[in-house]
Amino acid sequence: MSSSISSLSEEIQCSICRDVFIDPVSTPCGHNFCKICLNKYWDNSQTCSCPYCQETFKQRPDLKINTTLRELVDHYKKKSPEKTTEKDMQLMIQNRIKKIQDIKHSAEVRKSGEDLFTDLIRSIQRHQTELLEVMEEQQKAAEKQEQVLIEELEQEITELKMRNTELENWPEISMKTHESLETLRRALTQLKDTIDEKLTQTVDVTLDPDTAHPKLILSDDGKQVRHGDIRQKLPNKPERFDPCPCVLGKEGFSSGRFYFEVQVKGKTDWDLGVARESINRKGMITLRPSNGYWTVILRNGDEYKTCENRHVTLSLRVKPQRVGVFVDYEEGLVSFYDVESSSHIYSFTAQSFTEKLYPYFCPCNNDGSKNSSPLIITPVAIRGRKS
Repeated sequence: MSSSISSLSEEIQCSICRDVFIDPVSTPCGHNFCKICLNKYWDNSQTCSCPYCQETFKQRPDLKINTTLRELVDHYKKKSPEKTTEKDMQLMIQNRIKKIQDIKHSAEVRKSGEDLFTDLIRSIQRHQTELLEVMEEQQKAAEKQEQVLIEELEQEITELKMRNTELENWPEISMKTHESLETLRRALTQLKDTIDEKLTQTVDVTLDPDTAHPKLILSDDGKQVRHGDIRQKLPNKPERFDPCPCVLGKEGFSSGRFYFEVQVKGKTDWDLGVARESINRKGMITLRPSNGYWTVILRNGDEYKTCENRHVTLSLRVKPQRVGVFVDYEEGLVSFYDVESSSHIYSFTAQSFTEKLYPYFCPCNNDGSKNSSPLIITPVAIRGRKS
């Protein structure tokens, strides 16, 4: 009987703990183990396999108590009461230790879940704050854009109201425009009359060779001047221009009015006007009223400028072939005209003359024969007024 019990004991022993089964379970491969032992074995293993035959399972089997084997174990325990009692005590102790471990594990899992839940709540709160900030910024941006649109619409409304007012005042504007055109017509008529009047103030201008730069060539009658490139041996008189290629008229004027005309046809550069008697004639000169020059100049064939205290570019409709120069000494006026088109070029007004004024001429350099044509003082044709 003892041998029979011993043999049975080996059949109902767990191959992991080497003791009688406690809550025996079976693997899919047919081997039996204590439920606690097998679960512990798998918890400590990276793979789920049978501890006995090492067969690997794709997923961890759902272990069920082998009731037939458990009844056999219970029967075995009744047949050997002393041993069974001692074994039962050990199993009860192990069972209770396992339960304690399970309870602790459950507590840890619960605590971990509580911590996770707490972290989740905090994360939600944090993201909620960030989301509220983003929504607030978007709201501010939207309000700003709306304000800009409102301002643009208000501006458009203001402009439309102004246009409406302009349309309402159109008859008045038209009347003012008509008045302006009438004023312009009178001014043009006055300009024509003024030109005709200036023709009556014609003077006979002759060039003064004593003031001419050594490279300038004057005609025998003193009516033409051109640049000759070669410096002539002439006396270095105080009144002679050097190094600027300029020349003055012989006669100066200290009162009244005078008018003369100069042909500039074929030239790309020239200076014309009047200059006071005390001008500096040596060294480089700057053409401006403060230095005693009242002139208009041409540069590069089509750049007309007036030499005020700073150069002012002139926009001329046509290129003058003959330029008229008129001076009213008492009125402080120096005016330039396009003779052929009877159009005004420019006027210096409200000037203060205290010295004699002399006609001033500068044919400028030849520029490789591009500017070799002379300046010619031409006779003034007296044109009567048309009735």
